[in-house]
Amino acid sequence: MKVAIGCDHGGIKLKPVLIDYLNKKGIEFIDVGCFSEESVDYNDFAEKVCEKVVSGDCDRGILICGTGIGMSIVANKIKGIRCGHCHDVFSAKMTREHNDANVLAFGERVIGPGLMLEIVDAFLNTEFSNGERHIRRVEKIKQLEDRNFK
Repeated sequence: MKVAIGCDHGGIKLKPVLIDYLNKKGIEFIDVGCFSEESVDYNDFAEKVCEKVVSGDCDRGILICGTGIGMSIVANKIKGIRCGHCHDVFSAKMTREHNDANVLAFGERVIGPGLMLEIVDAFLNTEFSNGERHIRRVEKIKQLEDRNFK
């Protein structure tokens, strides 16, 4: 598995903890930034992570900002991305199992490093259930990406 990771200035302190976890687990990753506490636009880094996932360069993506909200909104605007905004282990597991989410977003101002690692572990180690109802629902999500609402 290969994971794209990105943060804005609001998630810069948790990213080194995430990197250490990925290194210890032997999980390959690409860090798209940001690399300082200087204020940046979260949109740019969410887009970079999602680009890596959609292109197939990475299997999953992880986004960190202050709350996870902005990053998840941006991610879910990108065709082919299903981003779960999770601040607990159960939601991280269910977003993989039921929704086949390929990107995870959370907020540094909401959770600490210990809980973050449990959430990331659940997200990376839970497989999509492939149950008929879940497949049908994910297919409906994919169909929405091509609809034009006017």
